Amino acid sequence: MIQLIADSGATSTEWRVLDGSSLKAVRTEGVSPVQIKPAKIKTIISKEVLPVAGADVDKIWFYGAGVVGDMKETLAEILQKIFPKAEVAVESDMLAACRALFGSNAGIACILGTGSNCCFWDGQAISASSHAGGFILGDEGSGAYMGKRLLSDYVKDLVPNSLANEMQRRYNLSYEEIVRRVYHEEAPGRYLAGFSPYIAERRNHPYMKNLISESLEEFIFRNVVRFDPRRYQVGFVGSVAEAYQDVVSQIFRNAGFKLGPLLASPIDGLVKYHGQQ
Repeated sequence: MIQLIADSGATSTEWRVLDGSSLKAVRTEGVSPVQIKPAKIKTIISKEVLPVAGADVDKIWFYGAGVVGDMKETLAEILQKIFPKAEVAVESDMLAACRALFGSNAGIACILGTGSNCCFWDGQAISASSHAGGFILGDEGSGAYMGKRLLSDYVKDLVPNSLANEMQRRYNLSYEEIVRRVYHEEAPGRYLAGFSPYIAERRNHPYMKNLISESLEEFIFRNVVRFDPRRYQVGFVGSVAEAYQDVVSQIFRNAGFKLGPLLASPIDGLVKYHGQQ
C-alpha cells in the first residue's frame, strides 16, 4: 500500500510517500485554506507533490493547521481530484502532534510553530482542548505571536533604538508597509512569523529575552495548566519549541511540570505511527 502523509503548517508542508520500506520526501509551502485559495493549493500539490508520489496512492493522511469544518471538505475534494484512487483522511495538526508525540499513550500535546495550540490526548482521541484563537485572539508563544508583539512595539516606538534601527535597515520597515502586509495581504500570520529568525538571532538582548519568556509563559499558563501538567507529560512539536527548548525547560522546572518529548516536526513520528497501523 502506498501512503501519502502530510503535515501542513501555515508556513510549510512536509510530505512523505511511504511504500513499504521505501520513503520519499518533499516540502512545499503551507497549503492551509485559511491562508491561501483552493486553486493555489491545487496547483502546488499537482506540480510539486504528484510527480514525487505518483498517481497510484492508496491512502492519504493530511494533517493541517486550522483545518476544521468546511475546510476539511475543501482539502479532501482537492486531494481526491489529484489522487482519484486514494482514500483521503483530512485531520487537524493537533491530532498529528498527539500521534507523533505519544502514540497510544496519554499526554498533553502542544504545538509551538507559526501558530500554537494545546490539547489532552487520552491515547486514542483528543478528549479536551484549548482553542488556538489565531494570532489575534490567541496563538500565544508562537512565531506569529512573537512577531506581532515585536511589530506592535516597533510601531509604538517601544523597541530599543539599537534593535529598531537594525530592523529598519534589514527589513526596510515603514508603518505603511507593516499595515499593508498585516491587514491587506494574504497570509499575515506567515508575515509576522517571518520575524522569528531575527528574534532568535537577537535572543540574548534583554528586550528579546523578555519578549520570548513572556510569550512562552503566556502559552503555558493560558493553555497547558488546565490539563494537569504535574500529572501528565507535556510534549511539544514545532520550530519555536525547538528553538527555545531551554526556556521552556526552565519554565517547567520552576513550575514543577513534567516535560515530555520535543520534536521540531511531527512528520517522522507520523511516518512511524502510520507505518505500524
